[in-house]
This record gives sequence, structure tokens and C-alpha cells, in this order.
Amino acid sequence: MNKKLQKSIVLFLILCLGFVLVTGCGNHAAASKTETKETSVEVSGPEVEQEEQGEASVVCFTSDISADGLVKLYEALGWTPTGTVAVKISTGEPPASNYLRPELIGDLVQILDGTIVECNTAYGGSRSSAAMHKQVAEDHGFTAIAPFDLMDEEGEIEWPVTGGTRLDRIIVGSHAEHYQDWVILSHYKGHQMAGFGGTIKNVGIGASSASGKVLVHSAGTRTSGSIMYSDQDAWLEALAEMVDGFVDHVGTEHIIYINVMNRLSVDCDCNGHPAEPDIHDIGILASTDPVALDQACYDLVAQAEGNEALMRRIERQHGLHTLEHAEEIGLGSRTYQLVDIDE
Repeated sequence: MNKKLQKSIVLFLILCLGFVLVTGCGNHAAASKTETKETSVEVSGPEVEQEEQGEASVVCFTSDISADGLVKLYEALGWTPTGTVAVKISTGEPPASNYLRPELIGDLVQILDGTIVECNTAYGGSRSSAAMHKQVAEDHGFTAIAPFDLMDEEGEIEWPVTGGTRLDRIIVGSHAEHYQDWVILSHYKGHQMAGFGGTIKNVGIGASSASGKVLVHSAGTRTSGSIMYSDQDAWLEALAEMVDGFVDHVGTEHIIYINVMNRLSVDCDCNGHPAEPDIHDIGILASTDPVALDQACYDLVAQAEGNEALMRRIERQHGLHTLEHAEEIGLGSRTYQLVDIDE
């Protein structure tokens, strides 16, 4: 029995044991590969409603974008780390990017006794070397709330990918081996290359070392040179496969994913001069299924007032193809149940 089939069977059995709840997030809900369905989400003020689906991954939602709201959402997942915790964020490109502020995430990071982790960029800027990147982390206030670990400061390591069509390995910072549990804490927004940046982008590019970033951006064809690549769908598929390799190595039960939907610019946090958002802040979402989480965020944006610029960017870059391929390879499900913990 191959590894992908084994993973699907195990996750299906977890669902059958009752981890997908109807009225609340409750216990740790694992991802499962299910038939793709269009998920209907309506936004009406702070309330979010979701059509009932069959087998679906749970995505928890709160409209309370605050330190307290973030902690409550984390608690609603019912997930408990078992070892050292890495909190993967984007430190944000100076001088004015929309990175998640320390005053928003600090309480959660400290409850987890977590270490904030990042890797250097592959495109220049203020975070392409260890010394500069650590200075940015300090300037942006992250070193004041928790230890900060630049995972590729002392080198990189390779982890295998199986079942992919673009990648046979991923390249991450060597310090990634220091952590047993991971909280992928992402700012959801647009992205000039991927269409949007959420939890899959935060792992697929953010946890890759500089050469690993080139490997993903080039759809597995090289590890140095430009991050530009002519085949858009191919590199988006590599993005999904990087996350699949990461999850296979770390273990599904050792990772949770949180997306903060504020400052919804068409530009990512690697842009130090992002466009002002046209969409009002929406909320925070969390899941143990990265595919369901990014899909839920997309659906909320698709129904938000003032979404034209962001939707054009996602569509122009074929951004949803990342989620299509991620579901195809068994990383998670685009079918989900959205649970509003504010109710």
C-alpha cells in the first residue's frame, strides 16, 4: 500500500471517529481528501454561514481580530503541542508591509512557549542575509515577544517528496529539525506571483531556504538563479508539493494553520510599499487542513465588498490552481465546514 493511500485511509478513519463537529471546533480536526465541491460562504456583518456538506474539514472562524480573539480561536481547535513549537510567520519587508504585528500574535506565541521562525529570501531586499534579516525581526518587534530563529542561518537540509509531479525533495533551513510542532501563522493577502498568499504560501516558500525557494519557484528545475519561471501552473503545483513533503516529514498531527484576514492588500508582505486594501478586515480562521483553510479565505474574499482588485490578481495568476493540485495530491480538502466560534 503506497504512502498516499495509507494517509487517506488514516485521515478518513479520524473523521469517522468524530473529529469533524457540527456545532463547534472542539477537538483537533484532521484534513481529509474528499470530492471537490463548491463551498458556499455568505458574509453578513460578523456572521458567517456555510452550507452543510458531506465529509468536510473543519475551519474555525472569529471576527475578533485581536490578541484575545487569536487565543480563543487557537483554543477552539483543541490542539496541544507535544514538543518544541515553531511559529512560522513572515517578518515582513520594510518599511511598511502588512506583516502580523507583535501585539496581535504575542499572547499566543507566549502561551505556546514558541519560537518565531523564518528563512532568508531569495530575491534580495532587507531579508536576504542573516544579519539584515535578524535586524528586521528586531525592528518589527518580534524578538521582544519570543526567541527568533532564522532556520537557514547555519545551512539547509533536504526532505523527500513522494507522489509529486514537480518535486522529489524540498529544501528547508537546517534548524527545522529542532521543532516537533508547528503553528503556521499567516497573513492572508494578495501576491504578485502566486495570486494570493496564505498558509500554503507561508510554508511552501516561507519555510524553504533560499535555494529551496528557487527550487519551488522553478518547479523543481534548479536551485539557484532567478525565482521567475515561465510555466505558472507548474510552479504553483510545486508550491503545493513542497507543503505536502513538509507535512509528511513533520506529521499531520503536529501542525495547525491560522490565517489572519486583515489589511487585505493585493500585495504581499514581501512588498515594503503595498497598495492600500479595498476590502474591510474579515476575521481570523484556523484549521488542521491547510487546503480547506486557504479555500475558506478565498471564498470570503470572493464575496467581500471591494474585492475587485484582489480577485483580478488571484485570477490573473491562476491562484486557485495551487489548491486544486494540493487536493489532487492528498494534502487536504477544498470542501470544508466553517464554524463561527463567536456564536
